[in-house]
Amino acid sequence: MRVPLDLRSTAQDNAAVYYDRAKKLREKAEKAEKAVEESRKELGKFVEVVEKKPRMRRKKQWYEKFHWFVSSDGFLVIGGRDAEQNELVFSRYFEDADVFLHADIHGAPVVIVKNGCTAPDRTLEEAAQFAGSYSSAWKEGLGAVDVYAVKKEQVSKHSHGEYVPKGGFVIKGDRKWFKNIELKIYIGVTQSGIECIPAICGHGRFVSYVEVKPGGVGKGDLSKKLFKLLSSKLDEGKSSWEEEDVTRALPPGGGSLQEGDVDG
Repeated sequence: MRVPLDLRSTAQDNAAVYYDRAKKLREKAEKAEKAVEESRKELGKFVEVVEKKPRMRRKKQWYEKFHWFVSSDGFLVIGGRDAEQNELVFSRYFEDADVFLHADIHGAPVVIVKNGCTAPDRTLEEAAQFAGSYSSAWKEGLGAVDVYAVKKEQVSKHSHGEYVPKGGFVIKGDRKWFKNIELKIYIGVTQSGIECIPAICGHGRFVSYVEVKPGGVGKGDLSKKLFKLLSSKLDEGKSSWEEEDVTRALPPGGGSLQEGDVDG
């Protein structure tokens, strides 16, 4: 390496010049290193804020406060989660063109097929499996239950002039029966997130799904296992879905997963 020297200056003066240059370069290097370290700290703070930032939840539709699904024929079906919601479904959302379904067992949701009077039998059969699966028959571990369907004018909250207590209804006239309806659902990932539907609908709408029947593990453990299985299939844009969404979608009580029913 060549080092230019000023021959008009003494060796000590030349050394002093290079010493000053080296000192300035060292100071610049120290400042640059300090700046890099500060940048790393700021970046770390930014990452921490992003990780702690609450996930954005998509805006839910009015019917998502209930149990719900859309039938194979495009009809919206809703069901109450408890006695209070059963009353709400009946009083606010049950219209003349709708069909009312109920499992033939104590402790079952009020299920409404919106515009169900024009729905084909396939939709009513799907709604019947939905009504049965969310009834107490599931929690009791039964494999099947009978379900009936009636029109709006056949359902009343009065019996012999007396008002029927919360959760109770009076049914008049002939009922359309769906006998020995199997209790079975599919829960899986769709284009809009996680959905739970009666198995009779088929699994064509799902990116990934699991078949669930009554019995097996408790609901808490079942939710954890299902969320772990399905969350890896959710797109980044659907990452706001959480385990509680799976828990809310499931019928009451535990369930058993059918092996080999998880599609990639």
